[in-house]
Amino acid sequence: GYTMAWSGQYEYMARATARMRVVVPATLAVVFLLLFLNFRNVGETLIVMLSIPFTLVGGVWFLWGLDYDWSVAVTVGFLALAGVAAETGVVMLVYLDHAWAKRRREGRAGVRELHAAVMEGAVERVRPKMMTVASTMLGLLPILWGTGTGASVMKRIAAPMIGGMVSSTLLTLLVIPAIW
Repeated sequence: GYTMAWSGQYEYMARATARMRVVVPATLAVVFLLLFLNFRNVGETLIVMLSIPFTLVGGVWFLWGLDYDWSVAVTVGFLALAGVAAETGVVMLVYLDHAWAKRRREGRAGVRELHAAVMEGAVERVRPKMMTVASTMLGLLPILWGTGTGASVMKRIAAPMIGGMVSSTLLTLLVIPAIW
């Protein structure tokens, strides 16, 4: 007639993990659908979706450096980071597409012109990307250093975003143009 059950934080984390198994794939599917509706091109949609795992690498490294365990708050931070990564990937592709379309309208559509269009589009994106990274990181650093009520949760939301912004910058400025 005796039973034993885990309760407290363990029970909360088990419920949250079960929910996240549904929410995370559903969120990624919605992001993919929205990207596809925007680009009308599976290739460019996949390039943007590929930016998400690369961006997550920086977040994982930063969590490891801070010795934070996985939690619901960390998952929320990664979901927010994935949104920022997709947004910056979309903007990079828009710049690349515009530079290439401009050259094609001018009747210049060779391999050299493609290379020049990639360089032009990527260089035009450096300043906006650095502004996005700087404003995001400067906005999140006080949260990471906070000590008040709720700071322990907020730090775990901010940490993956700060680390991920570093790898996102490198990815968006170097890898996406090369793949495109």
